[in-house]
Amino acid sequence: MRGATRAKFVVGAVAVALVATACSSGSSSSSGSSGNGVVSALWGIPQNSLMPGNTNEINGSKVIENILTGLISYDPKTSAVIKENEDSITTTDQQHFTVKIKSGLKFSDGTPVTASSYVDAWNYAALSTNKQLNGSYFAIVQGYPAVAPATGNPTATTLSGLKVVDDTTFTVALTAKNSTWPQSLGFLGFDPLPTSFFKDPAAWAKNPIGNGPYKISSYTVNQEMDLVPNPEYTGSQTPENKGIDLKVYTDPTAAYADLQSNKLDVDDTIPTANLPNVQSDLNGRFINTPSGTTAYIGFPLYQADWSTAKAQQVRVGLSMAIDRATISNKIFNSTVTPATEFTNPVLGDAGGYKANLCGASCQYNPTKAKQMIEAAGGLPGGQMSIAYNSDGGNADWVNAVCNSINNTLGNNNACVGKPTTNFADLRNEITNKQLTSAFRTAWSMDWPLAVDFLQPLFYTNGAANDTHYSNANFDSLINQANSASSTTQANSLLQQAEAQLVTNMPAIPLWYENSTAGYSSNVSNVQMDGFKVPVYWAVKK
Repeated sequence: MRGATRAKFVVGAVAVALVATACSSGSSSSSGSSGNGVVSALWGIPQNSLMPGNTNEINGSKVIENILTGLISYDPKTSAVIKENEDSITTTDQQHFTVKIKSGLKFSDGTPVTASSYVDAWNYAALSTNKQLNGSYFAIVQGYPAVAPATGNPTATTLSGLKVVDDTTFTVALTAKNSTWPQSLGFLGFDPLPTSFFKDPAAWAKNPIGNGPYKISSYTVNQEMDLVPNPEYTGSQTPENKGIDLKVYTDPTAAYADLQSNKLDVDDTIPTANLPNVQSDLNGRFINTPSGTTAYIGFPLYQADWSTAKAQQVRVGLSMAIDRATISNKIFNSTVTPATEFTNPVLGDAGGYKANLCGASCQYNPTKAKQMIEAAGGLPGGQMSIAYNSDGGNADWVNAVCNSINNTLGNNNACVGKPTTNFADLRNEITNKQLTSAFRTAWSMDWPLAVDFLQPLFYTNGAANDTHYSNANFDSLINQANSASSTTQANSLLQQAEAQLVTNMPAIPLWYENSTAGYSSNVSNVQMDGFKVPVYWAVKK
C-alpha cells in the first residue's frame, strides 16, 4: 500500500492499510501555534525501519515520500505523471528500456544522484537475503529468480536486467513486454539511495539521507520526527513552509482535540465519532475528496480452516452479510462509498476500473448470506474475529461489520472485534502470519492503474499479499495483462483476473475511502493527494 498503500500497496503502496494514527501525549508544546513556519502533522509508528525497499504502509510512506524522490512523481490533483529525476525513458519494444536521469542531482549530504544510485538500490531491494518487503516489485526484471529464488539461496547478488551505462544512464531489461512499466516508477520502492546506505544500511535507516524536498533534522523513535527543507532539492515539490513536525499520537481523539485548539495543524485521521460535526467544529476547515484507497477484510488462507472449498463459500456469504451502505452512512458519515469491486473508481475506465464487477457477491443480502454460510457448515470454529489496530479509529466500523454479520446469522457472538495496540503491531502480526481469523486491511494505490490493486495484493507471493492467496489462473491473467500490447487489452485481462477474485473472495471489498483531513486556522493550501496522503510540501503556515 501506499500506503497501503502509496502504496502507498501503498502500494505503493502503497501496504496500506487504512490510515493509522499512532501516538502522542497530546502535548500543548506543538509547533501548531508557534507561528514559526513549521507545520505540525499527525503521524503514526512505522512498521519497519525507514528503507524504501521495506516500506509498504502509510506511516513509513509519509516519511520516505518526503525525503526521497524517484524518477517520477504524480500530480496531487490529477495523479498525472510528473518527471522528477527522469530526463527520459525510451524503448523500441516495450521490454528493453533506456533510462536517463537529469544531471547535477544531489542527495541532502551533497553526494551525487547517479544511475548507480538507482541500480544499486533496486538490486538491494530485490536480493532476497536483504528481506525487503518490496522486493517482488522487481520480479518483472530479468535475473530476478537468481537473486530471489523460490527456494534455496540466491545464486546472484544483482539483477542481470539492470546495467549502468554512465553516470546518468542505465538500462532495464524486463522479462516480458510491459507498456505501462514507466508509469509505475513513482512508487517509493523505486527510489534511489546514496552510497552511505550501502556502507551501513542499518545506520542509514536511523538517520536517512535522501534527495527529496525535505531532510530529517531530528528523530525520536515512536514519538516525533522533524523535517526541514532540503537545500539540494531542485524538483517540482518545493516546500511552501519551513518544515514539518510529524507527531505520533496513540489516540486519534487526543489528536482531534489538539487540532481544534490549533496545537496540531494537519490531522488526516478524524475519529468516526467526530465526522458528523467536523465541518462546524473546524469552521469548514475539512477536506473530503475521493482517493485511490480501498478497504478490505482479509482472511488468513494459510490457516487450514479458512482455505477449504467450504470456507470459500463462507467468505462469499460473509461479503453478502455486510450492510455496506448503512455502515458508510451511519459510521463514516458518507466519507466512504460502498465497494462494488476490488480496485477503485478514481482509476476510471482508462485505468481499468469497472463498476459492479463483484455483482451479487458484494451486495447486501442477509437471507442468501445465511443460507450460503449454513450450507457450508457455518463459520470455521463456530466464530470469527476481525483484527484491527485500536490507534486508528477502527473500532466503530469493525463492530458495525460484526453486528451486521451477527444479525444475519442470528448469533450475537458469531463475529467479534479483536483490537491490537497499534498499527505497527497489527502489521507485524499480519506479515508474520500470526492471525487465525479475519483482519482489517486497505490499499492505497502506488500508481493509478488497476494492476496495482490486483498484483501486489493477490498475485502469488505478491509484495502485499497478506491473505497468501494463490491461484494459477489469476497469476496467468496478470502476466498476460502485463505483457499486453494495449491498455484496452490489459484492462480486459485484469477484469478477468478480478472475476477470479470474486469467485474465491480471499478478501472482502468493503468501501472506497475518501481522503479526509482537518486543519488548523494557522495553515492554508492544505490538500490531499490521490494516495490519501497530505501534500505536506504545499502547506503554508
